[in-house]
Amino acid sequence: MMHPSRALALNGLAILCLFLSTPVFATNQATNQPTSQATNPATAQNAPAPLRQANTQTTTTNSSRTPPSEATIRANMNKAIEQAVVKRSADMQKRLTQLEAANQSALAENQELQLKNDNLTVQVQVLQSERSAQMFLYGAVTLGIGVIIGVVLYNLMSNRRRRF
Repeated sequence: MMHPSRALALNGLAILCLFLSTPVFATNQATNQPTSQATNPATAQNAPAPLRQANTQTTTTNSSRTPPSEATIRANMNKAIEQAVVKRSADMQKRLTQLEAANQSALAENQELQLKNDNLTVQVQVLQSERSAQMFLYGAVTLGIGVIIGVVLYNLMSNRRRRF
């Protein structure tokens, strides 16, 4: 049986060996250097012609030896994200202008329909008042005809009684 302090020392030594042998902690000069427009292959297209040629030569020689660095990958991802955001913003702006135009046309149509509704309401009120006036006139004519018939019948009846 092994002494506990020896087991602890062996475990610590094994962990230390694993820790030092992992490539995660190895430093790469390409990741520690700050990226600039002259050394970044994504932005090398915007650089002047001599720098562009130098960058393409260095990137072709470096890319065949080592995979792209984490900073380059992040820069490319950030650039792609920015392009997506710009495109989405442009799409949203276009949609906003379409919605504003549709809103303006809907407001104009709404106002026109409200005017038509007001005109129709006034016409309904006029027709109702005309109908009331017409019924009043029909009642007055009916009453007048009834009075005339009553007077004529009274005169006819009273003339017959006088003759007999």
